[in-house]
Amino acid sequence: MLSAARGHRRLRANVEGYSFISPWLLGFLIFTVGPMLASLYFAFTDYRAITSPNFTGLANFSRMAKDRYFLISLGNTAFYTFIGVPFFQISALLMALALNAKIHGTSVYRTIYYLPSVMPAVANAILWVWIFNPEFGFANVVLRWLGLPALSWLADPRLAKPCFILMGMWATGAGMLIYLAGLQGVPEALYEAADMDGAGTLRKFLYVTVPMITPTIFFNLVIGFIGSFQVFTTAYVATGGGPVNATLFYVLYLYQMAFQSFWMGYASALAWVLFVIILIFTVIQLQLSKRWVYYEIG
Repeated sequence: MLSAARGHRRLRANVEGYSFISPWLLGFLIFTVGPMLASLYFAFTDYRAITSPNFTGLANFSRMAKDRYFLISLGNTAFYTFIGVPFFQISALLMALALNAKIHGTSVYRTIYYLPSVMPAVANAILWVWIFNPEFGFANVVLRWLGLPALSWLADPRLAKPCFILMGMWATGAGMLIYLAGLQGVPEALYEAADMDGAGTLRKFLYVTVPMITPTIFFNLVIGFIGSFQVFTTAYVATGGGPVNATLFYVLYLYQMAFQSFWMGYASALAWVLFVIILIFTVIQLQLSKRWVYYEIG
């Protein structure tokens, strides 16, 4: 009788628990798992949105090898990721180090640096389009004031991607806050011990601060890589993929295939290739983290 009563209480607790999470669970199954499974099926079909899906096997994936725009978008995204993410992390860490200093008005500066990251992406893109306008943009106003020639910025295929990296650095406030939390979690006793050993500012940073915030660095790197592979809004609003496909990033090309050309089957295949790429890079980072990420025990 006692075991039966315990089993009944456990069942009741499970039912109550699943009842509380059922709204999220249903939403996850309907709006996340369901579309993912549907796109996985469409990836192996010739589906043009207005016609019925026609199973074609691996045709969509074999087509990618011959699709120059797929290769261009993949190359543009790789450039943005492997050049941009290190700059984003360095700028976020430097801001966090500056804001971690005990100076008057620190809370105000933290708010100012964080605000751009919570601005709508479309508003940010429009702001930067104005800044980089070749005729009346603020960037060229500064160059003319310094006596330098004006640049085409987003209209120049050689400068467009570096401009996007600069635009990405504008919204590193979220990463800055995470770094700031990591910095404030470093025990003061370690800095005091380093001071007693005669360590200077640089040595304390390299041998105390950096090892202690490696979990924070790792987290920001993973999130940064995942986010950089999915850059879309800024390119869609600012350049539409131009000039000469210089900013045709992967997700923008996927969007064009799905909602402009209505090749839903091919777009689904592109989405799953992106999923696999992100998964591979995440697994690689997880494996490499065992060599350099330090977790404090105890």
